[in-house]
Amino acid sequence: MTQPSDRDDSDVVVGWREWVRMSSLGVPWTKAKIDTGAKTSALHAFHLQEVVSDGRTCVRFAIHPWQATDADAVVVELPVHDRRPVRSSSGHVEERYVVLMGMTLARKKITAEVTLTDRDEMGFRMLIGREALAQGYLVDARLSYAGPRPKRSTRRKNWGK
Repeated sequence: MTQPSDRDDSDVVVGWREWVRMSSLGVPWTKAKIDTGAKTSALHAFHLQEVVSDGRTCVRFAIHPWQATDADAVVVELPVHDRRPVRSSSGHVEERYVVLMGMTLARKKITAEVTLTDRDEMGFRMLIGREALAQGYLVDARLSYAGPRPKRSTRRKNWGK
């Protein structure tokens, strides 16, 4: 368990919600809720299809990067890192694909385990959990969007929350 004395001067402060970049996947920006109650990060994904690519088991899926709209869907294919049961906040257990995903959160590039699930009805299409945050982040629940944001025109596309 991390103690206050374990803090590093390079730790990045994030708020309870942040903009995330997944440029290598073709997703320049998406909103994410920072959730210290969740172990693993999660991403809204649909049309999941298991495929074999170069002899590796992969999952092909689509992402809606913007809240409350189906615009600008992106199709992604990543190797399957794991499959595991995940208990939602409502107590429902669901078997999910787990992928390793590169992202930029508050100017810091990380790779995180991300589960793929239907988050269409949730307030945020992405959730950043403790395992990702343990890579050098401190959460200040008083802050919102402490890291960089896209231009105002891009933010307006994402009017959902």
